[in-house]
Amino acid sequence: MTDHDAPPKPVPTPAQRDEAASDLLDVRDAIDALDKRIVALLNERAELGRAAGRAKAVAGRRAVHDPEREREVLLRVAMENRGPIAQADLLSIYRRIMSATRSIESRDRER
Repeated sequence: MTDHDAPPKPVPTPAQRDEAASDLLDVRDAIDALDKRIVALLNERAELGRAAGRAKAVAGRRAVHDPEREREVLLRVAMENRGPIAQADLLSIYRRIMSATRSIESRDRER
């Protein structure tokens, strides 16, 4: 079957359009609320990273970067992923989160 043979898509009624517009507003409100929670969780994670950095410094560990720990975190995150976010995208996000946390730890050590 080619595109020319496909049946035409049904045209939504005005009531269906209004309902979809209302649904979109509800979804966007839910996304905004979730974004607020995500920001709070990211900052909570950063504070825990700071605490880990302080503990590393007291323990005499000079390196901020711990490749083995990063591998463990990425493996755990990958195992938790059930989608729809692609594995590569999720791991990229987590690499960036860990990079930001290392930056905070490095700045803290410079003080």
